[in-house]
Amino acid sequence: MAEYKTSVLIIGSGPAGYTAGIYAARAGLKPILVSGEQIGGQLTITTDVENYPGFPNPIAGTELMHNMRVQAHNVGVQIIDDKIIEVDFSRHPFECNSENHNIFCGETVIIATGASARWLGLPSEEKYRGFGVSGCATCDGFFYRGRDVAVVGGGNTAVEEAIYLTNFAKSVTLIHRRNELRADKTMQQRLLANPKIKVEWDSVVEEIIGTDTPLSMTGVKIKNVKTDQIKTLDVEGLFIAIGHHPNTEIFQQHLELDSEGYIKTKPDSSQTSIDGIFAAGDVKDSKFRQAVIAAGSGCVAALEAERWLTEQK
Repeated sequence: MAEYKTSVLIIGSGPAGYTAGIYAARAGLKPILVSGEQIGGQLTITTDVENYPGFPNPIAGTELMHNMRVQAHNVGVQIIDDKIIEVDFSRHPFECNSENHNIFCGETVIIATGASARWLGLPSEEKYRGFGVSGCATCDGFFYRGRDVAVVGGGNTAVEEAIYLTNFAKSVTLIHRRNELRADKTMQQRLLANPKIKVEWDSVVEEIIGTDTPLSMTGVKIKNVKTDQIKTLDVEGLFIAIGHHPNTEIFQQHLELDSEGYIKTKPDSSQTSIDGIFAAGDVKDSKFRQAVIAAGSGCVAALEAERWLTEQK
């Protein structure tokens, strides 16, 4: 067990966390970053990234996050691979306890714990994740140009992703467990009017099938919940769009959250409901969930933390 003290404590190691660390370190604040359970965040389960500025050629998500980590370390961020499991924001400095029984005290805290995609929970889904199975059409849709793909879900996110994928895919099949969509009426009308999209109603995914060498999905087995009929869709991509959940469990009793559990921040700011505590990235963003936006959000949080510390002197 050890005790760490810092002007800026950063919780989370995705694009928001690393960027916050880089800016805080360059401001001479000697930040400490606690990486969390998924080091590097959701980009570590993304194969090629083509929409992050500054990279003319595709870069693997794992490589991009490794580069951010190295850059953060090189400019002076102290990175500790541990997981915060308990926080005390009732007193200052703020105190956080970790899974490894370490204590972290911060004059300010930047929360960048992100959000996690909800998955179906199938072994085959995990097997082909990153090899045909994706949780982000905006991230990976481009790679399915001219191919047949499917989307799982029935809400606005699923409908939006299905429509978006028609910009690239040959065809899009929406798989929904009910006989009507939960998306708003305007989105439903757009989806049903799109000639590239068809809907498999009352259906659930039973299994993702594919090859082992190379590892690649080739189809998906679905079951009609009313007839128990099984059929196979010949698709090369499956996009899971059944929602995300913000990683805010340990903050629920301490910070103001919205109805979906995302951290509320002041307009045009990263400031949370407690002065000196800031939030950045997907943990406060239920709409866009893009790495470049998360990185910019991390920059804002670091700049605001620096300003807040200056005002306290």
